[in-house]
Amino acid sequence: MFNEKEIVTRVLNKELRAFELLVKQYEKLVFFVIHRLVQDRQNKEDICQEVFIKIHQNLHRFEFQSKLSTWIARIAYLTAVNHLKKNKNHSPSQYPENIDNYHFTETDPENEFIKKNTAAYVNLLIEQMPHQYKTVLTLYHLNEFSCAEIEEITGIPEGTVKSYLFRARKLLKEKIEKDLKKEKI
Repeated sequence: MFNEKEIVTRVLNKELRAFELLVKQYEKLVFFVIHRLVQDRQNKEDICQEVFIKIHQNLHRFEFQSKLSTWIARIAYLTAVNHLKKNKNHSPSQYPENIDNYHFTETDPENEFIKKNTAAYVNLLIEQMPHQYKTVLTLYHLNEFSCAEIEEITGIPEGTVKSYLFRARKLLKEKIEKDLKKEKI
C-alpha cells in the first residue's frame, strides 16, 4: 500500500527511489488532468515533466492539509492552465465566452466513424467541450475526486463545480440523444 507520509519523508531525505515511486503512483492522475486541457501530445509530455519537477522542488511545502493526490492534481491543473494562457494565440480553438450558450458542432464522416466505438465517441464529445467542463468531468468521473477536492484543485467554487458537472452531463446527454435519433432515421 502507498503510504503518502512515508514516501514524502523519503523523498525529502533525497531518496531517489522514493521519488520514482511517487511518480509511478501519480503519473496517470497528472496525465488525465493535463490531457483534457492540452491538445498537442508533445506539449502534454513537456507539461507532465514540468509538473513533476515542480512537485520535487516544492514537496517540502506540502503540509498534509489535503491528500497528496489533491495537491499534485492542483499543480498539474495550474501548470496546464498557465501553459494555455501563455500559448493562447497559438491554440487551434478558442473557448466560447458564454458557456451557457455552448453547443456542439455538427458531425462529419470522421465523427460518425468514431461513434462506432462508444468510449472514443464519449471522449470526442468531452474534447469538444470548454476546458472547465472537461476538467470537472475528468476529475470527478475518471479520477473520482469529490466536488470539494475539485474546488481545492482548480479554485472553482464548489457550487460552480456542481453546476459545471450538471451542465456538462446535460450537454453530453443531449448530443448523444440527438445522434441516436439521426441514426434511427
